Amino acid sequence: MPRKILVTSALPYANGAIHLGHLVEYIQTDIWVRFQKMQPRDRVAECWYVCADDTHGTPIMLRAEKDGVTPEALIGRVHGEHARDFAGFHVAFDNFHSTHSPETQAFCNTIYARLEKNGLIEKRTIEQYYDPVKQLFLPDRFIKGECPKCGAKDQYGDNCEACGAAYTPNELKNPYSAVSGARPELRDSDHYFFRLSDARCQGFLRRWTREPGRLQPEAANKMQEWLGGEGESRLTDWDISRDAPYFGFEIPGAPGKYFYVWLDAPIGYMGSFKNLCDRRGIDFDAWFRPDTETEMYHFIGKDILYFHALFWPAKLEHAGFRTPSGVFAHGFLTVDGAKMSKSRGTFITAESYLETGLDPEWLRYYYAAKLNATMEDIDLNLEDFVARVNSDLIGKYVNIASRCAGFIGKKFGGRLAAAGAEWQKPLREASARIAEAYEQREFGRALREIMALADAANVFVNDKKPWELAKQAGREAELHAACSQAIEAFRLLTLYLKPVLPRVAGAVEAFLGIAPLTWDDVAAALPEGHAINAYSHLMTRIDSKRVAALVEANRESLAPAQAKKEETPEKKPETGTEIGTGAGTPASADAGGGTIGIEDFMKVELKVARIVDAGHVEGAERLVRLSLDIGEEKPRQVFAGIKSAYDPARLVGRMTVMVANLAPRKMRFGLSEGMILAASDPEGKTPGIFLLAPDSGAQPGMRVK
Repeated sequence: MPRKILVTSALPYANGAIHLGHLVEYIQTDIWVRFQKMQPRDRVAECWYVCADDTHGTPIMLRAEKDGVTPEALIGRVHGEHARDFAGFHVAFDNFHSTHSPETQAFCNTIYARLEKNGLIEKRTIEQYYDPVKQLFLPDRFIKGECPKCGAKDQYGDNCEACGAAYTPNELKNPYSAVSGARPELRDSDHYFFRLSDARCQGFLRRWTREPGRLQPEAANKMQEWLGGEGESRLTDWDISRDAPYFGFEIPGAPGKYFYVWLDAPIGYMGSFKNLCDRRGIDFDAWFRPDTETEMYHFIGKDILYFHALFWPAKLEHAGFRTPSGVFAHGFLTVDGAKMSKSRGTFITAESYLETGLDPEWLRYYYAAKLNATMEDIDLNLEDFVARVNSDLIGKYVNIASRCAGFIGKKFGGRLAAAGAEWQKPLREASARIAEAYEQREFGRALREIMALADAANVFVNDKKPWELAKQAGREAELHAACSQAIEAFRLLTLYLKPVLPRVAGAVEAFLGIAPLTWDDVAAALPEGHAINAYSHLMTRIDSKRVAALVEANRESLAPAQAKKEETPEKKPETGTEIGTGAGTPASADAGGGTIGIEDFMKVELKVARIVDAGHVEGAERLVRLSLDIGEEKPRQVFAGIKSAYDPARLVGRMTVMVANLAPRKMRFGLSEGMILAASDPEGKTPGIFLLAPDSGAQPGMRVK
């Protein structure tokens, strides 16, 4: 049967601008959807792409208060900005809605009522921090204080950005409200919990997360780690309520209690699709009943996998709705190998990219060339960005048409000779391989294949040399054939690139005088005598000066924000998992004043260490796991926040210095048995982290004095 596919991207939070890190996901999803929509109707009958702004929660409420507007006015303004930026990068939603909608509220109430009927909702009294000045209960991210592990100041209530330790707000030393600065009070409150620990939820999730196609292998393994083995109950019940004042939906039958934003956010997928269904006459129930033969896929960042692969399917299953066919998680974006930075000018907004005059399809192509089906992080290397786009899109792809189209118009009345040829056979046969790569989200593999075909087409053009044939009398037929065949090869390449470059593809379709390209158009060449239109430039080279201007514009516009703390912290899942847009750098503690005596210094045991092994830490944004030889019987394990600066594979064998007598610290990734030494500029004038190393000849275990 023809496929019927519903696709979503994670909902952007209505508390800030879209930046280049966000766009990785939306561009990835849009490419996959556009590929599906190019398929014939007997293969893919329907493919709908929906999204919405995520609009609820304490940060929205406080941001609106700060701006002097209502929350409704704030989310309305941000919705327009988000829609503008997505359209600017050719992200073509079939519906871009809002979670603050009657459709989403109705589904929240329905799901909650069904879970309650099934005995999966429980009311409990809990103790949590309360801001006596603002008169509201504080989420973890709005409580700050000193880390209970390392003592770093101004740390959030769920994890320390200096040492990476995870903890609860109650463990913070000298806590204070990030909203008012007041010391929070512990107060009792009744909350509502979704009983994820129930055997029915545990059993379902163990089955569902192991079913082929639901999750990527690395994601499925992470889910089993979170779930634990058979008979083991690691999942705790999920607090799905918040106290007034709160911007969100009030829980039916519970005055003053509101659904937690992460309860209603994924339900926003249903709300957006229902809104589309009502406008387009689509049968919503046929897509969401448990026995449906339709498909539903979620594209998300790996930082919210916990919600989409555990909470969301458990809610749907036990409320009597279909569950996702697949959840596709991608990695974070770094810029020039490091987390996006305001001081370096690499925290780049979508709006600033477009205002600088950079072509959005340059970025779409670059991201696609880096993306695959795994959860690996990708890096926007600005020099490589310029070089790759200029080489591939201009030097290989557009170059074919620019060198041949003019001759067709000037010498042959704009009409093609027979365009098909035996040498094009590999271009047509590649169709199935490229389609498979797109389907599997292996976009980098697809583009490598397409560029190899472009190389072959350029070899043909170079061999025929139409610019020389045009000067030679009596060789008009040869010139006509060569240029027509090159134009046909260009058409095939455009077909393959259309999911990535929709604007250019539209311009090529107009230039060639053809209907919108579909995947089946690979079969037959343009007929002899087909008329094409005058050629005009499709794309220009990237001027590196524009990229430099983009960096400078973001540095100047965002530098003032660096000097003060954010007053409304970014929404973060309250699960102890990490969230982010790329590999991070550790926050530096204040230097502190005064002096110490030699006896204080001698208490610190510094030793030369050899890095004998290094690797990534699954689920950690900033950390690298190191195995250090300091002359002891077995190596020490240390977690270091240096991922933004160092590739673990290149650290093996290096010498460094570590604090050997630091008390071991239990982290959620394992036991850390020391600390390595590195330098950084707290003012950000010299961005980066610099690992300390001894001179040549130092041996593991030597004492540093």
